[in-house]
Amino acid sequence: MARHLLSVNCMFRFTRGYKNSQRLLKHTCCGSCTDVSNLCVIHDRQNQRFTITLDCDGAASSAVLKYTITHDQLVELMSTEVPQSHRGKGVAAHLAKAALDFVVEENMKARISCWYIRKYVDENQHLRYQAHIEDK
Repeated sequence: MARHLLSVNCMFRFTRGYKNSQRLLKHTCCGSCTDVSNLCVIHDRQNQRFTITLDCDGAASSAVLKYTITHDQLVELMSTEVPQSHRGKGVAAHLAKAALDFVVEENMKARISCWYIRKYVDENQHLRYQAHIEDK
């Protein structure tokens, strides 16, 4: 069973089961790397990561959010990594939103180790992620 969530101009597809990964779109930029409206997140459940593939002038790079799931179904959001050329353009926000939407969709709790994801939650209180966040 799959569920679709539309966020900005990107479709995220969450499919139950750790063996599933989905790619719905790929971002190709025009060289200036300023258009992030069509970024799409790939959720790789098996490797426990969310990835955005960025293609800039033929050079592919990736932005990644890494997480782990504990035996008691607690999601630890560990880190976000965005290439220097794409920082400050909203790429990490797309990753954070996809990961937090996953936590909410699966009705899990999250522990945040990454400063950026913590900042994203604090700055987007209207999205009501706080109910799913566990303090350290």
